[in-house]
Amino acid sequence: MVSALTHVVSTRITQIERASGAKPTLELARALDAVLGADDLLVELWPYVYREAFPDWSRKFMEYSERAVAVREYAAHVVPGLLQTEAYARAVLKVGRTLDSEEQLEERVAARMGRQRRLVTSDRPELWVVLDEAVLRRPVGGRAVMEEQLDRLISTSDASHITVQVLPYDQGEHEAMGGSLTVLTLPDGTEVAYTEGAHYGQLIEDPDEVKRFCLTYDRLRAAALPPLMSLDMIRSVREDNHRGANVPSRSERRRVAQEQLQQSGGRQLRGGGRRTPRRRPRA
Repeated sequence: MVSALTHVVSTRITQIERASGAKPTLELARALDAVLGADDLLVELWPYVYREAFPDWSRKFMEYSERAVAVREYAAHVVPGLLQTEAYARAVLKVGRTLDSEEQLEERVAARMGRQRRLVTSDRPELWVVLDEAVLRRPVGGRAVMEEQLDRLISTSDASHITVQVLPYDQGEHEAMGGSLTVLTLPDGTEVAYTEGAHYGQLIEDPDEVKRFCLTYDRLRAAALPPLMSLDMIRSVREDNHRGANVPSRSERRRVAQEQLQQSGGRQLRGGGRRTPRRRPRA
C-alpha cells in the first residue's frame, strides 16, 4: 500500500523498515511523510539518517557543531559551509565526489543549507572566520556564482555574531598551510578541533592537542587583516578590480588597527570577540 502511494517498489520500503540497503532520499522521506501523515516528522529526522552515511569521526564533529556556542574557522580553499550560498555549495559538492544522481547532489546541498539555519536561531553560535585570500580569488562555479558568494560575505558585516577576516598572500607561510582548521567551543567550555584536507579529516579531542590548534588559530587571526580592512578587500575583489586589492603594508595595518581601538574605547573592533584592555603607557 505504502509503496504504491509513493511510487516505490515494495522491496525498497522493506529495506527502509529494516534499516538495510540504501538510505531513503530526501524526496522519498517527504513522500512517506505525506502518505503516513507524520506532520513533517520524517523530513525533520532525515538529516540524522543522512548523517549516518559519514564516518564516525565526521558524525561526531557534526554533533559537536550543532551544540557549539562558538565556531572559529580557518578556510584555506573554499568558503566555509555555514557561509556558502546555495549555488556555491552546489558547485563545491559536485566536484571530486562520486554521486549516484543529480537528486543525491541536491540532497547534500539541502543538508548543508539546513545547517545554516542555526545562525538565525536564538541559540546561534558566535562565528569567527579567517579566509585565505585564495578563497576570494578562486571563481568557484563561475563569475555569477562567485559574485553572489562574495555578496554573501559582505552582508555578514551587518551580523554582530559573525566576524570575517582575510589572510592575505603577503603573510607568506603559516602553520595551517596543509588545510582548513575549525575550533569549536561547547556549552561546558571545553573545546575540540577539526582539521581537513582535500581527502581527509581529523577530529582532535585531546585537551593538550586542542590547545596547540587554538594557538595556531590565534596566530592566523592575528596575521589576518582586521575585519574592516577584510571587508574592503572582499569588496575590491567583488568589483573585479583586475589590478588586485590594495593590501596595505603591515605597518599601515598596525596603525589603522590602533586607531580603531582608540575610537572604540579599547573594546573589540566588531563581532563577538573579547574585550581588549587599553595598554598603559610605559613610564
